[in-house]
Amino acid sequence: MTAEVLGVRFDAVTMDEAVDRALALIQERRSAYVCTPNPEIVWLCRSDPALCAAIGAGDMTLPDGVGVVWASRVLGCPVPERVTGYDFLLALLARFRGRLFLLGGKPGVGEDAAAAIGRMFPDLTVCGCRSGYFDDGEAVLETVRQAAPDLLLVCMGSPKQELWMQANRDRLQVGLMAGLGGCLDVLSGRMKRAPEVWIRLNLEWLYRLFQQPRRLIRQMRLPLFVLAVLAERMKKTGLRRAPRG
Repeated sequence: MTAEVLGVRFDAVTMDEAVDRALALIQERRSAYVCTPNPEIVWLCRSDPALCAAIGAGDMTLPDGVGVVWASRVLGCPVPERVTGYDFLLALLARFRGRLFLLGGKPGVGEDAAAAIGRMFPDLTVCGCRSGYFDDGEAVLETVRQAAPDLLLVCMGSPKQELWMQANRDRLQVGLMAGLGGCLDVLSGRMKRAPEVWIRLNLEWLYRLFQQPRRLIRQMRLPLFVLAVLAERMKKTGLRRAPRG
């Protein structure tokens, strides 16, 4: 089942179902890719058709943000739960057995994230890492091809990571690509995730704002997202109530 929020399609899956599907896609080895839009990215899609198309072309889209879950319920197409990119990654790595490549972050972030993954999941093989700052795209593709990963984490932020996965899926032969934003920064220790109590209260976005005040301008998109969802709800309600001619 799927749910649509402001033109972006989400898979209505639980965390366990998302991991099951990801593992199945890895086995197919056709360079499928997963996107994890939050409300900010959904809002960007309204003014960026290329980003919207890239997400729509993905093989699985997960609701990374309580705002997406709220919107899906308001719009009458509820997803069962929030599936954050970071929690999805940890749940997937706990069950994954194969070769992992890390693409993204500033120089040094991938190496530190790889070391953390090695401590957390000693049975995994990190077969390579590369920063997300590069000019020679062909060289990066060749590096990934040589490493032959089963799972490729693409952590370059939106819209860059989604556009990159869409553009290069036919040029790579990996099991699965996952666009996961700042996950490598968290794994590397350069960014701290919100304490559990903040997460339970759905205030992780506020904790990140305290950590990165420059995100304030980006966070201003959230009220616009809320208003757009309410407007869409009113539009749907009005259409249902409109008398037949």
